[in-house]
Amino acid sequence: MELDPLILSRIQFAFVVSFHAIFPVFTIGLASYIAVLEGLAFKTRNPVWTKLSSFWTKVFAVVFGMGVVSGIVMSFQFGTNWSAFSQASANFLGPILSYEVITAFFLEAAFLGVLLFGRDKVPAGVHLFAAIMVATGTFISSFWILAANSWMQTPAGVEFREGVFHVVSWSEAIFNPSFPYRFMHMALASFLTGGFVVAGVSAWYLLRGREVEANRKALSMCLWLLLFIAPAQAVVGDFHGLNTLEHQPTKVAAMEGNWETSRNVPLLLFAIPDQENQTNHFEIGIPSLASLILTHEWDGDVPGLNEVAVEEQPPVAIVFWSFRIMVGIGVLMILFALAGLVLRAGGRLYKTRWYLQGMRFMSIAPFFAVLTGWFVTEVGRAPWLVYGMMTQAESVTPSLTGGMALFTLIGYIVVYALVFSAGVYYLMRVLYVGLEDADDEEYASDRPARPLSAAHVPFEIESGSHGVHQAKPANEGGH
Repeated sequence: MELDPLILSRIQFAFVVSFHAIFPVFTIGLASYIAVLEGLAFKTRNPVWTKLSSFWTKVFAVVFGMGVVSGIVMSFQFGTNWSAFSQASANFLGPILSYEVITAFFLEAAFLGVLLFGRDKVPAGVHLFAAIMVATGTFISSFWILAANSWMQTPAGVEFREGVFHVVSWSEAIFNPSFPYRFMHMALASFLTGGFVVAGVSAWYLLRGREVEANRKALSMCLWLLLFIAPAQAVVGDFHGLNTLEHQPTKVAAMEGNWETSRNVPLLLFAIPDQENQTNHFEIGIPSLASLILTHEWDGDVPGLNEVAVEEQPPVAIVFWSFRIMVGIGVLMILFALAGLVLRAGGRLYKTRWYLQGMRFMSIAPFFAVLTGWFVTEVGRAPWLVYGMMTQAESVTPSLTGGMALFTLIGYIVVYALVFSAGVYYLMRVLYVGLEDADDEEYASDRPARPLSAAHVPFEIESGSHGVHQAKPANEGGH
């Protein structure tokens, strides 16, 4: 069987991006949380805030390092697998990616050292400033990266001449039609991810009876944040969907599993898309609700996939189900935030074990939401790499063979498995130690470390298929 370099290159890029995306979305939200903690510590001189900030800064450093390692590879892939696209888009993407490194990554890396090691070596105000700069750097980085990605989704401010994109308006290219919605959607996703991780870990510590005062404060802060951010994300998602309907109607048709342009389109809760026959099987839906959501009218027109040729349709099943998983997790987030408010009002927030256990498991939910959201965004764009202007087939490296693409794909999987396993193991060690001071707790560096077990960490590490290590919820025993 002949290996297709295009398919393998798409799988490789999807693997690398999916692996990388979970780290920035967490560090962006966590950096802002750390800056808030540092501000509270600076203002109140309460050691609880300092203890929380020190602990989560360690977590941030580990995740930031894993994000850097996984992110470097993506830029190389542009040259190795997508050289035609790199050459065509260099006038725009070259400066944009350079700006990201100069204005954001350098800022984060420089002040992260002060944040990590300067607590007792620099004035408190300088340490707070470093935390603010790290948080600012993460947002600047996301600004440039999302500007680049949004331009590929809704290209603007360029002319395509002789196979090369020429920038005619930098402002239009950077602030392209989908950028504001995409940036806001991703920023809120980062806050949700950071909030649920901190809340979940704090809930686990409360179940273990560890550092009760500090973890009650952390859980309370995050739940107030989530109470507002989770519903806000649904509103922003609605605006983002309307923007996508305007500029990428085929993607919306795939999200809804809608094959024929029509009115009164139902919102499908379940269906099995059959792209070969251009239909769905076993549909379960709510009448007219898709029309109402997408057009804000009960009988609004919703575009169908039949508006474009079959070869210009994205893989419908992936987009359709990824969208539903993302939305389902979003609804679950809102319910958990509301449940926290009810329990808080009844004085049972820190005593209700089922809720604390639920928050513990919800700490990984945002990562699945982010990944499925990216699947909708990127797979839904197919077969275009620059929407409506340059296809994926036109973008791949001409001299790339299937064997070469397969070799690098396997190499990335092996290396990333090792990096991820080592990173997650060390991260679990940090969680195992917790918020206790090193001089006071039994896990101090001058004593032999105990082996990890399910009772010690919120997630245990087990071998997955193909030797890849995966994180899964630990057993309930020992709580």
